[in-house]
Formats: sequence, C-alpha cells, structure tokens
Amino acid sequence: MKFIKSLYIHKQFYIYMAIASACFLLSLWIKILYPIAWIVTILIAILLFVDVLLLYRFKNGIKARRLLPEKFSNSDANPVPITITNSYIFQVYLDVIDELPIQFQKRDFSYQVSLIANEIHDFSYSVRPVERGEYFFGSLNIFASSKLKIVKRKYQFQKEQMVCVYPSFIQMQKYDFLAIGNHLTEFGFKKIRRIGNTQEFEQIKDYVTGDDFRTVNWKATAKRGALMVNQYQDEKSQPIYSIIDTGRVMKMPFDGLKLLDYAINSTLAFSNVALKKHDKVGMLSFSKTIETFLPAIHKLTYLNKILENLYNINTQFTDSDFGLLYAQIKRKVTHRSLLLLYTNFEHISALKRQLPYLQAISKKHMLVVIMFENTELDALIAEDAEDLQSIYHKTIAEKFSFEKRLMVKELQKYGIQTILSAPEKLTINTINKYLEIKAKGLL
Repeated sequence: MKFIKSLYIHKQFYIYMAIASACFLLSLWIKILYPIAWIVTILIAILLFVDVLLLYRFKNGIKARRLLPEKFSNSDANPVPITITNSYIFQVYLDVIDELPIQFQKRDFSYQVSLIANEIHDFSYSVRPVERGEYFFGSLNIFASSKLKIVKRKYQFQKEQMVCVYPSFIQMQKYDFLAIGNHLTEFGFKKIRRIGNTQEFEQIKDYVTGDDFRTVNWKATAKRGALMVNQYQDEKSQPIYSIIDTGRVMKMPFDGLKLLDYAINSTLAFSNVALKKHDKVGMLSFSKTIETFLPAIHKLTYLNKILENLYNINTQFTDSDFGLLYAQIKRKVTHRSLLLLYTNFEHISALKRQLPYLQAISKKHMLVVIMFENTELDALIAEDAEDLQSIYHKTIAEKFSFEKRLMVKELQKYGIQTILSAPEKLTINTINKYLEIKAKGLL
C-alpha cells in the first residue's frame, strides 16, 4: 500500500504511450507499423519495470530537511532554508513542493533541481507573513525521477511544523545600531537639531575649543587655574510608554498589514532603542477596556516581556474609550512621562470628541499622538482627473487629506505633539521624534 501511494507516473510516460497508440492506429492503414507498435509497447513496459527498480532499490534514496526558525518576523521577508541529499548512485531529477501555511494562500510552490550521485543541495525561499499568530507548515514533498522519466517516487518529510509569527524583530534590529549611534541622518532620514543641553550632569572636564562658554564652571576654573566646563548628557531613566489603540480604527489594512501591526512593530523597535538609551519603557493597550498594562522599567530583559504582550494584541471592532485611558494613566502613571499614543482619526469630529481627554493627559505628561496618512488617497490625488466621476473622487480624497492636516494643527494648538506618518515610515518617524524630544530636553 505504501508503495502504491508513493508511485506516480511521469508526464513523459504519457508521451511514450501516445507514440505507441499512434503506431497502433496507423497500423490499420500501414500494416508494417503493427509489430513496431508492439515492440514500442513492450519496450515501454520494460523501461517502466527498470525505472521502478532503480527508484525503489534504495529505501532512503532522497533525504531532505526544512530548517525553520523558532519564530518569524511579521511583515518581513523570512528565509526558509531546505537541504536535500541524493543518496542514489545515479543522477536524479527532483520536483520539490512545500506545503505552505494557509495564511499565505499559495498553492503553486514548486522548485526543480537535478542532483548527481551523492550530491547535497541547499536552497531557500522567502515568506512574508502579514499576521501574527501560529503558522503550520505541511509536508515537504519531493518527487524523484531517473533519466528514464517513466515514473516518479514521492518522498515526504516533516509532515507538520509550527512557527509563531512575532512582531517585527528584524525591523527592531535594523534600527537598533542606527539610533544608538545617532547616525539616522546618514541614511537620509529626518535631521535632528540639538538645542541646548539637558539637565543631567555627567562630569567636569578641561575646556576645549568649541565648548559652550555658558557651561564654564568658575569654581573649578579658579581651583585649577585653567578653564573647566561642565559636561551634560541626555537625561536618563525617564519613563516612556507606548499606548496602542486596538479599536476598529486600527483594523484598516495597508500593503496587507493592519495599522495595528504597524503600531506594534514600531513599539517593539522604539522600546529597544529607548532601553538602549537607558530610559524606562512601558506599554499600554486599550479599546473598550484596558487590555494590557506594563509599568515603565529599565531592564534590557524587559523587552522579551513586551514582545510577548505585543504578540497577543488584537484589534477589536469597537470604539475606543479615551475616558477610560485617561483614568488609567492618572491612576497608574504617577510621574511625568513621555506617552506615545498610536491611534487614528479619519474625521475632525472624531478627534474633537476625544480632545478633552487628550488635553487632560497632556497637562501632566508629554503626549505624542501618532496618526496614519492614507497613502492610497495621496495616490488618488496625484492622478489626473479625466471625467466627472474622477473629479468627484479626487475632491473627496483632497477633503480627507486636508482634514488630516487640520487635525495635526488642532492638536498642536493645545500643545500636543503629533506625528502624521505613512504606515511604512512609522518606525523611523517615531524614533526620530523621541530623539528630538530628548535632544530638546522637553520631557
């Protein structure tokens, strides 16, 4: 039974049978073709027997292994390496079909390769998940055929493997060294202007050309008989919270990824940078209820806890309760903190309903409201209007785009910092805003 299940007919076999059938058919008019047709048929039968013998002579003629990591990075290209070993003593032709998780909706994966005797072949392909959760890979199927190409033998490996898709740790690693070294400008990102000094004293040092005269320490200068200056550094151990709105407004997809997932990826990358800057990092998610609250702590291992909590966050099809958010912050966040609120407002009226709560929060804390640009609207606005319907669509798109800018002005009017970002640029814009606030000593 196992033999029958693993035996497949090669498409080349049908070509051979078509030739034999044509000979039988033509023999009705050309009699000499009749014995030739039988010879061809017998030859095909012999080749069939020989091919089966060649492929089934070895119990494990082909060995293969799919090397999956413990976790995938959401929204990134994740490599899936495969190693194949040919244990046959002759060259084989392989068709590799991997059963990908249902989330990818890809049923046409195929890879062809020929291996000489005892050859080991490595290759990889990439997958890009756009949802967090568990992904189940099916069997790794390999169909082996000899040079005769009469039949194929099916091999199956690793019938079921599971990989968890986590928030984008690849993106986190990408921005880690850039932000720590303050080299973001070298990559064409937003320039950070350092204005003045923060208030955290570091040391007294000798004056060198270029030091600010306002930092001269006159007592130390009189004692040493040489100019001495105070050196300051960015204030450390400041509490910073990433607040994620999980309401229905965050369900909107861009490039296959929900706004919520853009916010989650940004939170992870930003939290890593803030911890490396020696600040305290916390997290809060809410909709109709407070779903997650992690107090701000400065501990590098705390990032793992943040990652696990981000993995379990999902959107809710409800309107978020900003009054509840204000009450939670007032009760739990007792020190002045930097609050990065990831949310989205599509209409100015929706913002005005929540504005009193945002104002109340910003009175005690440094609040940054992070909203998303609708890049699809920008593409529509850039198109030429050729008829009445396209003029109407373009006008509505411009109205929505204008309202977004109006919302930014409205928030800034009340002293609330804002970020209006395209989803794909959210992480870098958030990190830049954080570095700007640190440089200006606003917190």
